[in-house]
Amino acid sequence: MHNEAPWRGMVRTAGPAEGDIVILGVPFDGAVSASRGAALAPHRIRELSKILPPFSETGTDLRSLKLADRGNVPFSLNWEYFFQEIERQAADLLESGKFCLFLGGDHSVTIPLVKAFAGRHRSGPVGIIHFDAHCDLMDEYDGHRWSHACTQRRSLELPNIAPERLVLAGIRSFEAEELAFLRENPAVTVIGARQIYSQGLSETLERIFAALQGVTAVYLSLDIDVLDPAFAPGTGTPEGGGLSTREVVELVREILANLPVKAADIVEVSPPLDCSDITAWAALKIIYEIFATLVPGTI
Repeated sequence: MHNEAPWRGMVRTAGPAEGDIVILGVPFDGAVSASRGAALAPHRIRELSKILPPFSETGTDLRSLKLADRGNVPFSLNWEYFFQEIERQAADLLESGKFCLFLGGDHSVTIPLVKAFAGRHRSGPVGIIHFDAHCDLMDEYDGHRWSHACTQRRSLELPNIAPERLVLAGIRSFEAEELAFLRENPAVTVIGARQIYSQGLSETLERIFAALQGVTAVYLSLDIDVLDPAFAPGTGTPEGGGLSTREVVELVREILANLPVKAADIVEVSPPLDCSDITAWAALKIIYEIFATLVPGTI
């Protein structure tokens, strides 16, 4: 079975025009502040996908989906050039109008990905849902504005992304600068992990839907450390007290069923730090449930 191509049993197409879903790997972990290894995630996720049967957890048949897996953005030691290339390749794929799934990589890769997404949807307001243990709202971290701790700060500098259309969910860690930024920008919706635990998934979803009412396109960015380390030990900056895989799957499925999500990324899976591939399997579970929402006639 390991001789299978990635995405076992699903239809693979050569180009985005023929596909229902476009996949691009971004193997980069040069912007982490703790442990590295996320650059290996696109390869490991694809390898494990050779084993999984092409069905969702509720039995939705994924064999009708056409996947255009475009491989990985070729790595370059020139950080500026590499991010420009990520943005260029992402923009080309987004122009196809197909749902795009990006496999990171550390969370800094979301900076050029969201820039491409905002450019593609520049005619209307863009919303972002950021699942993460951390806010990633630092202006600079470890001496650089492209740190994985600066991801959403850079997003808010784009012309059609405003604080009132940014949702941070699963948060349970802050830097002092981020708290000051949030006090100055109260329109940002912050839903902490403790709030999700105490208020439940229905109220969490209501808050997300209310914040993003009227947007024309939504980008979903999922840092795997939104999960508790019990469910995702293989990540560079784990934080206790996080969400379960069950909770994240439920939230993601409902978000895709009710909001105009046009692209998503899954980042910060670090295979060298993983135990029995627990974290990569969790990422794949979320990916396959995303796929299931894109099969016509399902939610």
